[in-house]
Amino acid sequence: GSRLLRKGAVLDEAALARWGDIAPGVVHLLELAPDDVHEDPAGLRVAIAVAGDGIRIKGPIQSRYNLVSERKGLLRVNIELVHRCNSVDGVTLFTLLDRQPVLPGKIVAGVKVTPIAVPEANLVAVENIVRDAGAFPLAVHPFLPKRVSVVATEGLNERMRARFREVVERKIRWYGSELLDLRFVESEPGAVATALQDFIDAGSDILMAAGGNTLDPLDPIIVALAEIGGEMVHFGAPSHPGSMFWLAKIGERPVVNLASCSMYSRATVADLILPLVMTGQRVTSADIINLGYGGLLEREMAFRFPNYEAELSHDEDEDEG
Repeated sequence: GSRLLRKGAVLDEAALARWGDIAPGVVHLLELAPDDVHEDPAGLRVAIAVAGDGIRIKGPIQSRYNLVSERKGLLRVNIELVHRCNSVDGVTLFTLLDRQPVLPGKIVAGVKVTPIAVPEANLVAVENIVRDAGAFPLAVHPFLPKRVSVVATEGLNERMRARFREVVERKIRWYGSELLDLRFVESEPGAVATALQDFIDAGSDILMAAGGNTLDPLDPIIVALAEIGGEMVHFGAPSHPGSMFWLAKIGERPVVNLASCSMYSRATVADLILPLVMTGQRVTSADIINLGYGGLLEREMAFRFPNYEAELSHDEDEDEG
């Protein structure tokens, strides 16, 4: 038969009348203790405690609260803090993966109190865990508008150069940033250094470099970086494909390596690092080293990369359906 009432439903006079009409037989009743909190308000308190910036709360839907991204940005999850919240009896918090680009409307986490009610002390425990940590378990960091310039030493024909510009500009625009300059230069250190210095003088926030031979320590791009005071943040990424990726900086300006395949694919190592850069985070060697866990980048991992074709998620509509 059909379900008359969902789990945890509060019985009012109308519900009792319907119940009496169908004579369900034996009924098991739960009487709450004075300090018990029903699952709906309890779940809401947990959701409020754990939802950080850029996240709104929706629900309850079958006693579950969804945490929904309010913006296009990068989901950051404090994994240890999630585990600590889940160590409290009766509380469940489940999230997407850390460092995942998300769109407005994307469900990034869910909160559910598993029993019909939990003691007040359990809710206070979760609230205290978050308060004492001084940070929320999860938040969506916005992408910040940046001015980006690109130097390329690839020997591309005009058609391929136009294609490269189109793809790079589309990616940069997706983050809400501006392609300030894209310059193709001779594959020699002086030409690359001049372009990079021009970009800096023009006010570029982020620099990108495409082409060259990363196996050669005398590659013109590598040499040019040293000539104008740049330094390598990390050379090589623990990932496949993309192990020859590098990240450098000139002062506080990041210099992101773009592989040749950047013009054909959205699933490159650069597309895992760019979301961090575009939030204004100072990307460190450790950030790249940490790519190793999950660094075998298979087709099934497309969800970890920015969806450059979309501006809005339809998660909420599907969840309600």
